[in-house]
Amino acid sequence: MKKREYCKILILCGVLYMFCLFHFLGISLGGNGAGGQRADSKEAVKKTVDEDEASVDKVAPQIAITFDDGPSAGCTGRLLDGLKERGIKGTFFLIGKNAEENPKLVKRLDEEGHLIGNHTYSHVEITKLSDEDAKKEIMETDRVISAITGKHVEYMRPPFGLWQDELEEELDVMPVMWSIDPLDWTTKNVEEIVNKVVSEAEDHDIILLHDCYDTSVDAALRIVDILMKKGFEFVTVDELLMD
Repeated sequence: MKKREYCKILILCGVLYMFCLFHFLGISLGGNGAGGQRADSKEAVKKTVDEDEASVDKVAPQIAITFDDGPSAGCTGRLLDGLKERGIKGTFFLIGKNAEENPKLVKRLDEEGHLIGNHTYSHVEITKLSDEDAKKEIMETDRVISAITGKHVEYMRPPFGLWQDELEEELDVMPVMWSIDPLDWTTKNVEEIVNKVVSEAEDHDIILLHDCYDTSVDAALRIVDILMKKGFEFVTVDELLMD
């Protein structure tokens, strides 16, 4: 065999050897070998993890909007119309005397899925009453509401936020306070009420308003519109507390 032909054979064998070695190690000039596939798999896994984390991050912050001192013949119905139009459920702490005078509104609150709470029969400061009178204020309101809805009231908002802990066990009610109070009953200024609430709103906040003032109804619906655009989900107080 001539020397030139022998060299060609050696070169060819060398090329074949390198090709086999590269293939075995998962290396290819086009980046489509086993190594490339492993890299692609890692990227796919990373992408899935990133998407899952992003999905978790997108969970909507929850917030509850609550109303005291109703139901009001002049305001509550309009508020309910606005909430229904927006698909929002609120929590209403009713004064027993007002509930007694507006049974249709109480029934509508229940039928439309809002949570009804107790706000005493005559809006009195519980801590200034004897135990017996305090119980009477709460139990009488429960009697009025349950006679209309067929359901006992489990949640209680004490007027002025003042409560006697022993009543919670004796009457089997849960007191519910608040975290945002725009003092709508003092300002009666829609812009001030709205700005106060939307600037402070955070996940799991409880907003305190009153459904017995036109300005509060206007502010409540604007608050709902603004916070919904910001991604908030409105829930009733029981949903928030059980979360």
